[in-house]
Amino acid sequence: MSTNQPDCKDGPALRTIAMPADTNPNGDIFGGWVLAQMDIAGGMVAMRRAGGRVATVGIEAMKFHQPVLVGDEVSCWCSVERVGRTSMTLKVDTWVRRGLQPAHRVTEGIFTYVAIDEDRRTRPVPPQGP
Repeated sequence: MSTNQPDCKDGPALRTIAMPADTNPNGDIFGGWVLAQMDIAGGMVAMRRAGGRVATVGIEAMKFHQPVLVGDEVSCWCSVERVGRTSMTLKVDTWVRRGLQPAHRVTEGIFTYVAIDEDRRTRPVPPQGP
């Protein structure tokens, strides 16, 4: 289990607190809630890279390493792994900080987004600027 958070110059794409409303009947944070936070974070990074609207088209290789608990500070870190003509693949790592303990990774996944126009049709991803 890695204990070194990704080195992203802009910090995490998303940071939130896992709340009791995010739990299942057993009191555990829903995996679907964690997945949604990861998709929101990845979508924001993909939107900035694409210069506009994007849609999630795939989620691959999801791994839940450890549970997220109520009260955990949840941070999603994103890195653009590949840019195609209309799509982008991002790696999203989710880390938690529990009280004063060091942060540790709990989930990771590979998300694919496609750039879309105002009519929801695919469009090219522009070249990355300097």
